[in-house]
Amino acid sequence: MPENNDLAVDAEFADFLLRIRAGDAQAAEELVRRYESLIRREVRLKLHDPSLHRVLDSVDICQSVMASFFVRAAAGQFDLNQPLQLLRLLISMARNKVAEAARHQHAKRRDNRRVGGLGVEEVDPVGGEGTPSRVAEAKELLNLVRDKLGDDERRLADMRALGHEWSAIAAEMGGTADGRRMQLTRALDRVMQELGLEEQELP
Repeated sequence: MPENNDLAVDAEFADFLLRIRAGDAQAAEELVRRYESLIRREVRLKLHDPSLHRVLDSVDICQSVMASFFVRAAAGQFDLNQPLQLLRLLISMARNKVAEAARHQHAKRRDNRRVGGLGVEEVDPVGGEGTPSRVAEAKELLNLVRDKLGDDERRLADMRALGHEWSAIAAEMGGTADGRRMQLTRALDRVMQELGLEEQELP
């Protein structure tokens, strides 16, 4: 019986990822419903510096994580087989975004010392507005990303969205599987920065 349950979970998760890759807005909203609270909790735990509470909050970072994941998953960047893998990826993305945002704020030498002993919950309440409505324009976002990809990059994303393995893509387009994977990753990094969905990592 447990094996059958595992198969059911795997089939459901696989279908969920297929809908994400298809750019399904309802799948994007489902993604938010499933994981938003967990991501926001992780962000609040990582915001140790009180001076950052005024300029950073878990809603904005969660929105950024969801948008980044949705675009990259729809373009076929990630290979995920289990819900736990997805959760770990989203938490890792959230941690990275907090670290990047903190470095960005400190690099700008912003004076946030006016923020005294406020707790995170005071400036970033748990019951704040959710993000499903902000991710509802998923198709439009994906179209913007696709428009900024080069022809080869767009072909890579399309083949990955259709479920092609990297080895098959390399066999058809040339190069190596790792080389084509890195090409798509770099292309998405560039486009996400151009669209302001991700900040360029500071040295």
